[in-house]
Amino acid sequence: MFTGIITDIGTIHAVEQRGDLRVRIGCGYDMTTVDLGASIACSGVCLTVVDKGEAWFVVDVSAETRSRTPTEMWALGQRLNLERALKVGDELGGHIVTGHVDGLGEVVAVEPEGASTRIAIIAGREVAPYIAPKGSVAIDGASLTVNEAEDAAEGGVRFGINLIPHTAQKTTLGSLAPGRQVNIEIDILARYLGRMMELRR
Repeated sequence: MFTGIITDIGTIHAVEQRGDLRVRIGCGYDMTTVDLGASIACSGVCLTVVDKGEAWFVVDVSAETRSRTPTEMWALGQRLNLERALKVGDELGGHIVTGHVDGLGEVVAVEPEGASTRIAIIAGREVAPYIAPKGSVAIDGASLTVNEAEDAAEGGVRFGINLIPHTAQKTTLGSLAPGRQVNIEIDILARYLGRMMELRR
């Protein structure tokens, strides 16, 4: 479990195709405090540490995970938002994030708004019912607030988020541009409420 508060930006240093895709990620964490088998969210995807060293760790990315995330996400040199798993007693500064991608979105507009940046994203029907103004959403693992949301083509949704300068600097989101795909995780409470409504039909 995570909070959506990004604590480091990692860089993919090596990629090896085995049964799964083995990825070595450079980071700023003190890896002596990270156990093998620990979970680290990588741009919103919960992955297990299978090897580690000074300032790096290795994860295995399954075919299922790759099918649900942007293809370019696992390329050599790619930067990833990182967050270590939440511990009992840690501050819940964002919202509850599980590290399971619910769908992909496409950035369609990036515009300055004062000192901040307004970003518009279009997502598909699988997440559309769960995106609501002033609700929470995780974009590439970062906890953000939905500013506005409206219906889009084919049952999808177009929604806007606002990046303050701190978020832009401390995450990979500051480099977003139109055409870029992002991982979306809906709010876990919305997910369960949606399931309850389905069972009542």
